[in-house]
Amino acid sequence: MMRFDSALGLEARRGPLATVGKVLAYAFMVIVFTGPLVGLLVSAFNKTLDPTAFSLWPDDFTLENFVQAGKKNVYHYLFNSFVVVGFGLLLQMLVSVFAAYALARKKFRGMAFVMLIMLATMMLPEEIIAIPLSLVLADMPIIHADLIGTYAGMILPVGAWGFSILVMTEFMKEVPVELEEAARIDGAGELRIFFGIILPLCRPALGVIGVFGFTMIWDQYLLPLIVAPESSMWTLPIALRSLRSDEEVGIGVLLAATLLALLPSIIAFLAFQRQFMRGLTSGAIKG
Repeated sequence: MMRFDSALGLEARRGPLATVGKVLAYAFMVIVFTGPLVGLLVSAFNKTLDPTAFSLWPDDFTLENFVQAGKKNVYHYLFNSFVVVGFGLLLQMLVSVFAAYALARKKFRGMAFVMLIMLATMMLPEEIIAIPLSLVLADMPIIHADLIGTYAGMILPVGAWGFSILVMTEFMKEVPVELEEAARIDGAGELRIFFGIILPLCRPALGVIGVFGFTMIWDQYLLPLIVAPESSMWTLPIALRSLRSDEEVGIGVLLAATLLALLPSIIAFLAFQRQFMRGLTSGAIKG
């Protein structure tokens, strides 16, 4: 079982005063990190909402905020977000594992340059590439297709992410070469080695890039803003901006929509939690 008190230097403390200190420290951390989430959860189900008040239970429990959110097409925007993150994350993980396999297990000329290019893409803010990206999406090279106003325009740009490729590359480098050589002696082909040996051993890394990739795609704001010319194509982050500027929308409806935008990220982390923690601890041990 993992212990977190050692990081705070509390593990070596003994006695009644130390126990009280630990309880107070943990209670403080729980309040700081979970307080805003509890406040959001309670306020989303509260009918008579006071933005300055904090409560652990709604004073007047209601689902009206979510009903009104539906009338503002929030669930349609939520569906758009799920479509983009579903296909985008799948494409991103496929690109990451295949690219990482080539970088980690193969030797080719220009490998260092490729790694440098990937690192450079991680250093550029989205605002810098916004205009070039919009021009490329409006007229895709070679095929000359216009992806503005399509789901593909929001999915393809997130299909390759330098962070995910680098994480997978480092994990694949740690897979013993002897396993691959033994499989080749037994007559295994390239695909069988990749799917049967390399990829299963990198399952913790898949959890890491799954969580970070989901969060990165789900929180995209600038890309959908460029691609979606009409509100019917909006994702939830853009819709939240619109709801906030709408004077007819109450704060309860806005908080209900915010809760809907937050829950998928929490669920994704819980779903990949075991692999995510294993991936982080494995990376720390290797580092």
